[in-house]
Amino acid sequence: MRMFRHRLLIAATLFGVVTCVSAADTSSYTHSIEAWRHARVQRLTAPHGWLSLVALDWLSPGANTVGSAKDNAIVIDKAPAHLGTIDWRKDGSVQLTLAGDAKGVTIDGKHEHEATLRDDSHAKPTTVAFGTVGFYLIDRDGRKGLRVKDTQAPTRKHFLGIDYFPIDPSWRVVAKWVPFDPPRTLEMGSVIGTVDKVPVPGKAVFTRDGHTYTLYPIIEAPGDEQYFLVFADATSGKETYGAARFIYVDKPQNGHVVIDFNKAYNPPCAFTSFATCPLAPPENRLDLRVTAGEKKYRGHEE
Repeated sequence: MRMFRHRLLIAATLFGVVTCVSAADTSSYTHSIEAWRHARVQRLTAPHGWLSLVALDWLSPGANTVGSAKDNAIVIDKAPAHLGTIDWRKDGSVQLTLAGDAKGVTIDGKHEHEATLRDDSHAKPTTVAFGTVGFYLIDRDGRKGLRVKDTQAPTRKHFLGIDYFPIDPSWRVVAKWVPFDPPRTLEMGSVIGTVDKVPVPGKAVFTRDGHTYTLYPIIEAPGDEQYFLVFADATSGKETYGAARFIYVDKPQNGHVVIDFNKAYNPPCAFTSFATCPLAPPENRLDLRVTAGEKKYRGHEE
């Protein structure tokens, strides 16, 4: 359904509702999106943000030696020559023991000799740091690896900025919410080949230019205040990143959910090859050009 920016219009259909912003409110809405974009870039470029990723090293069961020397099982530049050993034990726990000459290494900010590593399923995974570099443990469908970050990463130091489609209030869509009781599951693949079954609380149905579209947000974690939407569209792989873009949406109110495509943003994989991003499931691939939100990153090679 075509939107008219200079009139206050609420259009309701059997399948959903689309709202636009009046001329008087357009400026305020534009400023709110600009502020959102600024905050997004601040998070992305923060010292330990996604642009600081420099490596993703998978552990083997048993002992894994770590350090900058080439005789280690896992080689991390800027680490002490022999930082220590990470033992992935049969009970699933992962134990770090530092080498005696691993100077300047901290574990969660403390000078400890050993620790059991918490992975990123915890709110605060155990962080091992040395100089400008640090790493923590991640778990992906039973695979365990070290996510390594460097505040001086080239991707952070030479960030090219983000390109956007023009802000367009007509892409702030209020869709009809169809709840699933109980929640259903959706299979979601990732760039590393894993497939997760994720809970889907319902579907969002909206119209655009006379056609009806459906998207399936997911629940990332119990108790979250927002749903997470991983989608692709007819611009994917052309003007926008091919694998997917992301949007967070507030939970439904009065049988509707707001999907603001002006807040569609690139996954970390658009900026670094060391992330483990989800892919848009077939159910969330729109036969529609969503000309809103972030465009493809100029520094990414697909």
